[in-house]
Amino acid sequence: MTELDDNSNGDRSRPSGAVQSVDRALAVLEILARLGTAGVTEIADELGVHKSTASRLVAVLDSRGYVAQLKNRGKFQLGNSIVRLARTASPDGDLVRQSQELCAELAETVGESVNVSILDGNRSVSIVKADGPSGVGTNTWVGQSSPAHATASGKLLLTELSDSELAERVGETPIALTEKTLTDVPALVESLKTIRERGWAESEEELELGLNAVSVPIRDYTSKMIAALSVSGPAYRLLPERFEDVARAALDTSQQISSRLGYAVS
Repeated sequence: MTELDDNSNGDRSRPSGAVQSVDRALAVLEILARLGTAGVTEIADELGVHKSTASRLVAVLDSRGYVAQLKNRGKFQLGNSIVRLARTASPDGDLVRQSQELCAELAETVGESVNVSILDGNRSVSIVKADGPSGVGTNTWVGQSSPAHATASGKLLLTELSDSELAERVGETPIALTEKTLTDVPALVESLKTIRERGWAESEEELELGLNAVSVPIRDYTSKMIAALSVSGPAYRLLPERFEDVARAALDTSQQISSRLGYAVS
């Protein structure tokens, strides 16, 4: 048994305690991926365990770099070891390698944060991030997961789904994050139709008040959209009247990434 086990009874022939500890440690990572940051008390509540158990789990993960404590906040977020594994073990590893430098260049050009995201179920997950030059940016991180229907990248990725797949992913009543979030499925379907025709997506304070974003597709050698490149920034700076110009700049970058992945850009 390990020091993390709550139910150790000295019977080493039964692996259930060790397995439970592994399961809980993985659950901690999933909690941080979902919430972004969380304290030990919050993690304990999510797991349904005593605070001391959560503290030991977090300490082990911290020691191996899978979580990291935020300075002066007493909270934790996913650590660099998660990023390392994602970049080396994930089938998206080549996408990450081919995207990072170009995303950094785009962030410098447009003056806003740039992300590359993939679709995981009904959520958009960031796998690449590049910060813009401004001191005031967006609070995003690699591994961040957001409801797809409320993000520019997520809506773009949802355009690849059939009507039945879309209904299965988003459900009958998509969750509202702000008063601008599309929670009416027919309205969402119409929005996706417009995005398909236009070739890029936008989110105007749909995920978070004060946050706007524009997203364009990244394709592989089969011409399939495998990811979305997005530019996001404060609503007072990334104004709707900038969307088309920013989308055009982002599309230039996404086509460069797609070309590196074998897509024949016309």
